[in-house]
Amino acid sequence: MLPVVETDEDWDAVVSDESVMRPGAEDLCARLGFSGAPLVRFPDGSQPVYAVGDDHVLKLFPGAAAQDGIAEGRVLAHVQGRLPVPTPMVRASGPYENGWRYVLMSRLPGKNLAHLWEHVPQNHRERLVAEIGEALSALHALSPDPLRDVLGPEDWGAFLDRRTVGAVEQQRARGLSEAWLEQIPDFLASVALPRVPQPSLLHTEVMQQHFLVDPDGWRLTGLFDFEPAMIGDRAYDFVGVGLFVTRGDPALLTRLTEAYGNRFEPRELMAYTLLHVYSNLPWYLRELPAPAQESFPSLAEAWFGTV
Repeated sequence: MLPVVETDEDWDAVVSDESVMRPGAEDLCARLGFSGAPLVRFPDGSQPVYAVGDDHVLKLFPGAAAQDGIAEGRVLAHVQGRLPVPTPMVRASGPYENGWRYVLMSRLPGKNLAHLWEHVPQNHRERLVAEIGEALSALHALSPDPLRDVLGPEDWGAFLDRRTVGAVEQQRARGLSEAWLEQIPDFLASVALPRVPQPSLLHTEVMQQHFLVDPDGWRLTGLFDFEPAMIGDRAYDFVGVGLFVTRGDPALLTRLTEAYGNRFEPRELMAYTLLHVYSNLPWYLRELPAPAQESFPSLAEAWFGTV
């Protein structure tokens, strides 16, 4: 029912086209015993994701991202019931057709934290970031060993080397100015990142967008989107924390790291920001406060400094 998707061109043509995606999603739901259930596509996210009635969510992965589908199902099963914040429960997962895979999971209650953040009172923001810190601490305490067959990288030091080699070109492709680009090699060379860290299970995209909250009392009700999970240095997860959770607020980052149980050097997190798989510095510079001095040490303090 769904066509083969193996290239970027296929992806652009198929994944965003509901006239193609919806019949496939409906067919798969029928096979899974949900024939006729209301199907509503979520507007956010890189993969096609549908609410199936009130209680389930169907996430589809084309052939080009089939490994992500395998990883999502395995990681969700691994963390189920082991974090202080709820995560989706896997109901079914597997191959569909033409290389596609799916994960059918329980639907978490609550509303997206990113959509409500501006309405959260300050005292509740402090408690919410503390809950996020506690959830990350629990995630990083889990042994990642059962997931090594589906998650990488196998060699963290080699991963850092590859990311370092491509760091300047990645940011140039995003439109970063030459004044910033020319600073990247020296800054990365000045920060000693661990090549063999204590391995941790990483979410890699710890963002307000991936947490759900109950506005009645402002408590976390869910954490989702584990498809880009990795195994590596726990500090890597704090890139998303500083950029998309505390958003350059040193008091909130301090509260979160206190609940987590560890602080990280701002320069270390700035280096990981440049090396992150999805790094997009021009976007971050538009969204977050930046210091008057255009230097990475100053930027590190602005985004990842604590009090």
